Amino acid sequence: MTKRTAATRYARALLDVAIKEKADVSKIEHDLTDFVAMLHRTPTLSKALLNPVVPAARKRAAVDAIVAKAALMPIVAKTLVLLADRDRFALLDDILDTYRDRLMEHNKVVRARVTTAAPIGADQATHIEQSLARATERTVVLTTAVDPSIVGGLIARVGGTVFDGSVTNQLQRLKQRLEESI
Repeated sequence: MTKRTAATRYARALLDVAIKEKADVSKIEHDLTDFVAMLHRTPTLSKALLNPVVPAARKRAAVDAIVAKAALMPIVAKTLVLLADRDRFALLDDILDTYRDRLMEHNKVVRARVTTAAPIGADQATHIEQSLARATERTVVLTTAVDPSIVGGLIARVGGTVFDGSVTNQLQRLKQRLEESI
């Protein structure tokens, strides 16, 4: 099993249990984010929890002490203890990323990246965001980028789908049709 697959299983289980227990799924994300940030800020703790030579019992003791002081949600505390017991802290960053993705999916939110040839104003961005929200039937979190090579129009990446309405793409399709007709 790959690292990402294992992380996905942990994240899926965490979200499924949280939903079943009617826990605050956003607070869970916040607690996980705080713990991961603390782990990255504290090199000695990070080395201890990520080092395969350190026995799982010592990792669990460290996690128990942190959990007691940090006042984490019980479901997060149990997950961290489970990761310590199974020596799976190397998965924590991927678990957090996957949990965030699954939480967005659960909340019917999708990320969209729109690339245009020139910068767009806030009104245009809002209009594009609303159009994408209607098309996807989800709340859209929009980021924009500028790429002059697309000449005009826009390219929208929504989740795993790309909508290419760039002038460059339209010219390439026109060229291909002309070449096929010759």
